[in-house]
Amino acid sequence: MSDIAKLQIGEKTYEFPLVKGTENETAIDIKALRGATDGVITIDPGYKNTGSCQSAITFLDGEQGILRYRGYSIEELAEKADFLEVAYLLIFGELPTKEQLDKFYADILDEAIVDDDIKKIIDAFPKNAHPMGVLSSLTSALTAFNPSSVNVDSEEDMYKAIVKIMGKFPVLVAWTLRKKQGLPLHYGSRKLGYVENILTMMFQKPNDEYDLNPIMINALDKLLILHADHEQNCSTSTVRIVGSSHAGLFASLSAGISALWGPLHGGANQAVLEMLEAIKEDGGDTKKYMGKAKDKEDPFRLMGFGHRVYKNFDPRAKIIKKAADEVLGDLGVEDPILDVAKGLEREALEDQYFVDRKLYPNVDFYSGIIYRAMGIPVEMFTVMFALGRLPGWIAQWREMRLRKEPIGRPRQVYVGENLREFVEIDKR
Repeated sequence: MSDIAKLQIGEKTYEFPLVKGTENETAIDIKALRGATDGVITIDPGYKNTGSCQSAITFLDGEQGILRYRGYSIEELAEKADFLEVAYLLIFGELPTKEQLDKFYADILDEAIVDDDIKKIIDAFPKNAHPMGVLSSLTSALTAFNPSSVNVDSEEDMYKAIVKIMGKFPVLVAWTLRKKQGLPLHYGSRKLGYVENILTMMFQKPNDEYDLNPIMINALDKLLILHADHEQNCSTSTVRIVGSSHAGLFASLSAGISALWGPLHGGANQAVLEMLEAIKEDGGDTKKYMGKAKDKEDPFRLMGFGHRVYKNFDPRAKIIKKAADEVLGDLGVEDPILDVAKGLEREALEDQYFVDRKLYPNVDFYSGIIYRAMGIPVEMFTVMFALGRLPGWIAQWREMRLRKEPIGRPRQVYVGENLREFVEIDKR
């Protein structure tokens, strides 16, 4: 293959270099296009064919169902590593030694205290406020209590900012849930691991001990790992483009949380449970709804099946299905919503229509089931997604700043009115 691409516009031909990734991905480098062609640009709504950056963090091949963090397969990481190890890997590029991991967690615990005035901000929200709106606001508010900007040329400053948000963010997540449930705010314990502390801060009642269930710990640990990064998706791209203006880490993360909120992105697992609720209310006939999903004239959409990136199978779903089965089996939850979910899963895996089109249950389907079984309210599902995605966002922000990428500034093709004369108000 040639190392250049040729573009012909009218009588003129222009040449642009090809950029090749380590997994043989190929891109046309068009950063000189506008200058070379006197103003011609490309247009790509949704940026489905546009690479915004070169990144060494996550490799994703949707056709083959491959997901790797820093070169490690998601299957091996989910089986052999815990979430904090994966977070370290994503952010710093290598798996930590025992000493590095112990120091990382100790430093995170040292930063796991949130300024008491943040509680006043939480108190100002009504109980029915959506937790994603609360979390985004609280994350942004951290900037006010940590006003110094990060010196990205200082490894020490960068590290301090990272452990600070890794320590405070789980507290904000837990407080967001406890606010919704009318429970007093909780700080957890320094004696617990990262994931164990998250569960304790979320669920411990003020007059009771909280019994940590190893199957729940394992399931949550895996869910957080599977959600930790996913290449240049909507929220990650948002974090990078906000950070490209040299906005701080907390502000950039707050913007990412808002992007994740949408039902086409992080809100998908909430949409799954809302769909299951609607099916249950209509009698719970899963065969009927599978038939509706196959009917092109029917407006019903089957949520949690297939994936816009993975054209074969979602590798994360294969991993988390086992954890979902373990959670449901161990907790012995009797819930008609989960019965509907199991019915839909069975239909999809056996119905030739869905098998032929590779419309398998995806990670959103199983994560919603697990969170439901754990007793996490449906409005909190996307908050849990954000908790998992935190290290990926941090890694992407850090990479973008260290590489001194230029400020994001997409172009447009204007299709509005041409020059018009102003008409005075009494003549309109």
